Amino acid sequence: MTSLTFYGGVNEIGGNKVLLQDKDTKIFLDFGKSFNKYSKYFEDYLKPRTSNGIGDFIEMGLIPRINGLYRYDLLEMGKMKESEVDIDAVILSHAHADHANHVSFLHEDIPLYMGETTHLILQALEERGSRDIENEILNFKRRPIGNDGELIQRKAHTFRTGDRLNIGSMEIEPIHVDHSIPGAYGFIIYTSEGTIVYSGDVRLHGSKPQTTQEFVEKIRKIRPITLIMEGTRITDEKISESEQKVRNECNEIVKKTDKFIIADFSFKDADRLRTFYTIARENNRKLVVSLKDAFLKWLNKDPKLRIPNYDDDNIIIYIPKRKSGKYTNTDYGTRERYFLNLENTWTTEEIKQNQNKVICAMTFFQFDELIDIKPEPDSIMLYSTSEPHNEEQQLDFQRLKAWAERFELRRFESHCSGHAYAEDLMTIVRHKSSTSLSYTYGTSGNVQAGYAERYIS
Repeated sequence: MTSLTFYGGVNEIGGNKVLLQDKDTKIFLDFGKSFNKYSKYFEDYLKPRTSNGIGDFIEMGLIPRINGLYRYDLLEMGKMKESEVDIDAVILSHAHADHANHVSFLHEDIPLYMGETTHLILQALEERGSRDIENEILNFKRRPIGNDGELIQRKAHTFRTGDRLNIGSMEIEPIHVDHSIPGAYGFIIYTSEGTIVYSGDVRLHGSKPQTTQEFVEKIRKIRPITLIMEGTRITDEKISESEQKVRNECNEIVKKTDKFIIADFSFKDADRLRTFYTIARENNRKLVVSLKDAFLKWLNKDPKLRIPNYDDDNIIIYIPKRKSGKYTNTDYGTRERYFLNLENTWTTEEIKQNQNKVICAMTFFQFDELIDIKPEPDSIMLYSTSEPHNEEQQLDFQRLKAWAERFELRRFESHCSGHAYAEDLMTIVRHKSSTSLSYTYGTSGNVQAGYAERYIS
């Protein structure tokens, strides 16, 4: 018997947790954090208690109550019973938090399978961030954490397109797809009752549409019994957008100013990083990245990504003011100290003195640095990230606009989404000859069902 159970991602954006069972084999397709469910109960000043392990997460419905899935230390802290591990693997489609972060709660004996680039990105995220209960994907320390806590490494297996994964009764074929983070995959899963396809997050209008097209062509040939497809933008009318359009629009703005420029984009978006690196270089500017984003050293290990390293001649690393405010070694973490004395390391004072020579990659959560940089009036903000998806993001966007007004920044928007439009999704669905269809993540279940009925007979 083959069955699918959706523990997240249905009628919401992200939070994917899809349990696929074939005979005695059980695998999860992604195990992400549901930001919608989380924000329904929690926010910055009210968080699940780490002192209760995963107890708060289970009680509030943020993760499923399943035996044989979670770390024993987190179960013990939540006063829940341990049971023998009963999941054979977790397959990650990509490294976005809404698909990967709640792997942090899983038992270390459950192997993880992910693309090689996803593994690099997760290593970068581990290095740039602080350890907390929801950010322990590749390794963790048993809780409660002591000073000498042993680092437990998870069993992480990597793959590329062309590989085949044999897990119990299933064979899984990963195929690259285009998304707003590199190393994204869809999966063709051969079960005892037929073939199931899981798209992960996908688009056809990005910088590498040919990868998604290869995935689509494969689907058309195999005639799956079920296609699990994303539906984030299923209700959105298609507009003209591409990474090249972002580059052209932003480059025109940069060419016409001699003022300070902020580029607000996700550091995980390798396409956008290349775009602004190229724009900076072509306009005799340097791209400024934060100390945390010196993770370039990880992505640079994958030559296919064409990401500059942190010591590139056109990269500046800015050092934020911490603790004493004097930029002393003890103000920074052990890993950060390596970058402090590099030739291409600047403080905000140096950025202030060279405003017309840089494009500063800076998200809203780093805008406090503007107080020290003191941008000249009519400086530029290039807002190049996804639109707000929930109430908290809407509030952050209003705050971002307030900062722009406070510092008299001229704000421009240019973005290329990581998700396919309905028209493109239907291109994938129309000729697949599948007997059933599930859209796993989108905000309108009724609309999704309507599209499914329209194309399946």
